[in-house]
Amino acid sequence: MRISDAVTETLEGLDEEALHRRPAGTGNPIAWLVWHLARVEDAQVAAAAGIEQVWTHAGFAARFGLPLANRDTGYGHTRGQVDSVRTTASLLGDYYEAVHRQTMQVVGELADQDLDRIVDANWDPPVTLSVRLVSTLADCLQHVGQAGYAKGLAAAGHGNGRA
Repeated sequence: MRISDAVTETLEGLDEEALHRRPAGTGNPIAWLVWHLARVEDAQVAAAAGIEQVWTHAGFAARFGLPLANRDTGYGHTRGQVDSVRTTASLLGDYYEAVHRQTMQVVGELADQDLDRIVDANWDPPVTLSVRLVSTLADCLQHVGQAGYAKGLAAAGHGNGRA
């Protein structure tokens, strides 16, 4: 299953309460998980491709209206910052689909030799485009899996702190 399909399936049928509920009272809510995975994919792919992020160039930062910096992707968020990601399933889905389209365009334009290009020399060994894409994919797959799991917990009556 593609990440975009999993995001769509996870967001389907969620009301605002389910979207923002913290599993077991302390876990990251579905809204934050999906926002974070979209922000990570957007930021990483845009930086590697040398293009502007969908978040800013397509106006999603303004549409979300979050009390966070435009460059924020959720890394190191405090509980309060996680809770500040309040939105709708529809807007999350729209944002992720726009990010996915941009990612597919970038990947579709790559030539084999592009994959060996260094995109981050601050690591030892330096990070190539292929490594960056795989690590981004892995991160996004983990987060969409977490969001799907949280949805399943909520549907089974275990997402509100009751076991």
